[in-house]
Amino acid sequence: MPFRPLAALRALLPDVLARRHPVVPVVRLSGAIGAVTPLRAGLSLGACAPALERAFGMPGIRAVALVINSPGGSAAQSHLIFSRIRALAAEAGVPVLAFVEDVAASGGYMIACAADEIFCDPSSLVGSIGVVSAGFGFTGLIERLGVERRIHTAGKAKAMLDPFRPENPDDVARLKTIQADVQAMFTELVRSRRPQLKGDPDELFSGAVWTGRQGLALGLVDGHGDVRSVLRARFGDTVTLRVIEQARGGLLARLLRRREPGAVGLAAIEGALAVLDERAAFGRYGL
Repeated sequence: MPFRPLAALRALLPDVLARRHPVVPVVRLSGAIGAVTPLRAGLSLGACAPALERAFGMPGIRAVALVINSPGGSAAQSHLIFSRIRALAAEAGVPVLAFVEDVAASGGYMIACAADEIFCDPSSLVGSIGVVSAGFGFTGLIERLGVERRIHTAGKAKAMLDPFRPENPDDVARLKTIQADVQAMFTELVRSRRPQLKGDPDELFSGAVWTGRQGLALGLVDGHGDVRSVLRARFGDTVTLRVIEQARGGLLARLLRRREPGAVGLAAIEGALAVLDERAAFGRYGL
């Protein structure tokens, strides 16, 4: 890269003298939270960490904006992303502003809580501070098909909630204990990041979802507005928004994403199931 003495000198001057526009990097965090594969888009720490690192590592930034659209998903991945954002914000010494689009629910709201301020549209959906586990039972089906289930374990809890066996009350009780522990962590995190919460805690932490307008009254968000209007009001009309794109992956990932005419195989099936799974996650909120 050629040396540009004027640019180097301008970087040493105060903003007023250098006439530099304020810069705010923008990172989009969109999709269900959990395992990400070449055919399954979404959010995980591994998928979004490079974009977060680039955003917080940009010199001279005034803040970092997160544009969030997520129905939630993996509790562990949600917390990992939350923790990475907070660590990077502390290192960079800049505020973080979150902007909710359609929804920031469950793990999506946990990630939003990594911001110092949360903004949304009045019709956005926020909250769902709770824990859910879902599955199916196939015991009657395999009996009608004449299939015998055989399973052998070392450790009585290894086959917990096996969908091909009748539900065991001990397994359900163990799952409830796990859920209660995760819920306690989630509740503590939200309370620490949102001390301005209002209303009945039993309702706030019931897993209910709220509109953006309701969320503002409850203290779940700080205001209404989109990323452009809020940042222009905060930093002036000359603010520059630098969108940080997430990495698209290597050659193998790009090849696996392709849909050749007539292509059939496990990769295509996985991609279709991933789309249905994410649609179902958003569908819980009518989206």
